[in-house]
Amino acid sequence: MPRDFPRTRRVGEQLQRELATLIRDEINDPRLGMVSVSAVEVSRDLSHAKVYFSTLGAPEDATASLHVLEGAAGFLRHQLGSRLAMRHVPQLHFKQDHSLEEGARLSALIDTAVRGDQHDDDETDN
Repeated sequence: MPRDFPRTRRVGEQLQRELATLIRDEINDPRLGMVSVSAVEVSRDLSHAKVYFSTLGAPEDATASLHVLEGAAGFLRHQLGSRLAMRHVPQLHFKQDHSLEEGARLSALIDTAVRGDQHDDDETDN
């Protein structure tokens, strides 16, 4: 695991807040669904930022949202430059965050296993 530097963490958190606002308010593309910026990882030299986002809906919607965000990366970077007091704004690289889907899948698997155990206990009691 890479070492966490306070400055890169602070910059990532600020980028996350600003990007969430910009995506919500400034991008008016109908292909862009309900996008939530879940995390931003900034490189140690502050030249690149991985922006993790999640969407509601079908996987096709997430792919369309990814294409919209990649197309708007230059616009978003320019807007960040005018909003933030940074000499250089990092290049934005958008990645889909699958952690919510994985969490829901694991929760469903656990619920199924618990129901199966309860069903087995009921049969052995009889």
